[in-house]
Amino acid sequence: MARVALLLAVLSVMGLMAVHAEDPYLYFTWNVTYGTISPLGVPQQVILIDGQFPGPNINCSSNNNIVINLFNYLDQPFLLSWNGIQHRKNSWQDGMPGTNCPILPGQNFTYHWQPKDQIGSYFYFPSLALHKAAGGFGGLRVNSRLLIPVPFDPPADDFTVLVGDWYTKNHNVLRRLLDSGRSINRPAGVLINGKSGENDKEPLFTMEAGKTYRYRICNVGLKTSLNFRIQSHTLKLVEIDGSHTVQNVYDSLDVHVGQCYSVLVAADQPVGDYYIVASTRFMKTVQTATAVIRYVGSSTPPSPVLPEAPVGWAWSLNQWRSFRWNLTASAARPNPQGSYHYGSINITRTIKLANSRFPADGKLRFALNGVSHVDPETPLKLAEYFNASDAVFKYNLIADEPPTAGAPLTVAPNVLTAEFRTFIEIVFENPEKSIQSYHLDGYSFFPVGMGPGKWTPESRKGYNLLDAVSRHTIQVYPGSWTAIMLTFDNAGMWNLRSEIWERHYLGQQLYISVVSPARSLRDEYNMPDNAFRCGAVVGLPLPPLYV
Repeated sequence: MARVALLLAVLSVMGLMAVHAEDPYLYFTWNVTYGTISPLGVPQQVILIDGQFPGPNINCSSNNNIVINLFNYLDQPFLLSWNGIQHRKNSWQDGMPGTNCPILPGQNFTYHWQPKDQIGSYFYFPSLALHKAAGGFGGLRVNSRLLIPVPFDPPADDFTVLVGDWYTKNHNVLRRLLDSGRSINRPAGVLINGKSGENDKEPLFTMEAGKTYRYRICNVGLKTSLNFRIQSHTLKLVEIDGSHTVQNVYDSLDVHVGQCYSVLVAADQPVGDYYIVASTRFMKTVQTATAVIRYVGSSTPPSPVLPEAPVGWAWSLNQWRSFRWNLTASAARPNPQGSYHYGSINITRTIKLANSRFPADGKLRFALNGVSHVDPETPLKLAEYFNASDAVFKYNLIADEPPTAGAPLTVAPNVLTAEFRTFIEIVFENPEKSIQSYHLDGYSFFPVGMGPGKWTPESRKGYNLLDAVSRHTIQVYPGSWTAIMLTFDNAGMWNLRSEIWERHYLGQQLYISVVSPARSLRDEYNMPDNAFRCGAVVGLPLPPLYV
């Protein structure tokens, strides 16, 4: 009996240890190098992650500790960022030039972050210069933990589909074009998982008749919205940017730059080969990429007749209006029972942001509310952390309203402050003829409304205040507005940017500084021990640590 009692005591202690154990760790060592491939039939230099283009998938579960030791073997500084990962209390891992010193050639840096209480489909990408035009991106999949049910049966397989426009010009050439005041113009083509599909008869994915498969589709391109469809198959939408959705069925989906969609595809057609199709939207000349899906046992090539894409942006707007958050699904989100009533929270501040273009010193610049952002030598987060902000940037150069016509335009670091844990409405106004796409690091938000013309307070009467899909990237149609709502409860320095990369590179972005008055580890982590220092903070004493 004594032995049994001892055994039970040991098991009890082990059980307590398991309860308090850390979440599982996943370790990666990645080498960033150049390589030569021919995505559109023209040999060109691309950026490889661990020898791959696109880079390797990260396949993890909610709350896993992701540790990536990144070695930079390029001839230029480099950073990776994680599109849609919220980095709770930890903008130190965001990988943007406003939060991190670059990884210099020959150096390595170890990222350590958690997809805390997140699920869904994301991607990583290089955030400096125009490296994204050369590759360096890859899929990032966050699965639900085993104890959290998913609102659909497990699929037979889970496929990552990275679509995007592509240029055959070297990324350095594209950057020189922008620096000289010219545009990078339209892309040379479209890629699906790094290939155009021309003369490619080998299948990208294989399905077995009678089974259902999950496709995670992300637009990793530079500037072009794409329409995604699968020949003879329908798409059952189940997730957008990390949120489970009402499971509507579509023939095709518009996927704007920076966005990710998850669909279920039933292999319910005759055994054969079928085309995945991704084609450009809102361009005079349509560019298309294809990839083959093969049913097991198929000897039938795909039909050369591709399904047609929709026309016009009104169709796309109406599709967006059909998206709804799944309020009954259990998942990693603010409240799994769906009682997170964002529509009943009082708005404490409304920020209206209007995009514009203007010449500065003979060069084209893009701006938000009249300020075109430039990255200082000292990352904004470091300057703020070391109390050296005054030497690097000024807060709140822009107002909460767009400037009047003829107001002076400024080229400078663009940093807004937001009070910790306040509920804020942001309205994006797009007076231009091209579609815009915006992403906010560190957060998901509720896109509650869209419409043509200018936003007015009356526009709130048409808001969806019940089940807007919580997400991190949203489009703004030409001559239109989009409104989002969110609580600024994640302390840090967070990038709000145009996902149209030439606009981002030339200033259409800003940072939002969210500071917790408590200065406590409860709200924000201290600077990691391995963080690089650069610019004005080199040699400064470390500030008092948060406790």
